[in-house]
Amino acid sequence: MSQRPIPSLPDHDAVTTQEYAYQHLRNAIMVGAFRPGTALTFRGLAEQLDLSPTPIREAVRRLSSENAIEVLGNRRLRVPHMNAGRLEDLVELRITLERHAVTRAFPYLSDVAIAEMRALDDRMDEAISRHDLDALTRLNHGFHRLLYRLNPDHASMPLIESIWLQLGPFQRQVVEQIEAINKIDHHKAMLKALQQRDRPGLCRALESDIRDGVLRLGRQILDKEATLPGGTQMRQT
Repeated sequence: MSQRPIPSLPDHDAVTTQEYAYQHLRNAIMVGAFRPGTALTFRGLAEQLDLSPTPIREAVRRLSSENAIEVLGNRRLRVPHMNAGRLEDLVELRITLERHAVTRAFPYLSDVAIAEMRALDDRMDEAISRHDLDALTRLNHGFHRLLYRLNPDHASMPLIESIWLQLGPFQRQVVEQIEAINKIDHHKAMLKALQQRDRPGLCRALESDIRDGVLRLGRQILDKEATLPGGTQMRQT
């Protein structure tokens, strides 16, 4: 199976070449353009982004420090594999961090913010109907990010985005099973709890959203992969 192209992002005139490379590769990993275990090359990434290898090396260095790309030596790169233990750890970290973020954001809640979140959720429904999984992932992050950033001192956001980044390649495999994960819309439950100013209900809906949206189907995918004679590794040339 060939990997998908690196998704484009809006151009910003003030962004340096190094930042351009980093933001595009970071977004590609977060939306799952690369599957877990995908082998990468500096040359292949540079060709896709129409850049020289130098900004790619800096972007890879930063992404490696965020555990999003493994540098294996001899100029070999790889998107980290996922296993059951790592999945459990990342999901539990995500729940802990995001429950903290939502609790800290709750005092700053407003009807305007709820309306903005509802609009994002409506756009997610549209993305599902188009089967636009890149847009669905970005909108989902935007939905959660908007809520957590209501707290003006959102110190947990870089940590949360680090977890999203590490989960991105595997979560794309889960999102591709959209028919299975879309039976209960936990975002609607979150919006209802927000409207009612029900903080415990909001935390319960958030945890269910994460567990049902990542962990439950993720375990099934890993169990199925464990029964196969070998994994498929893709390489970017």
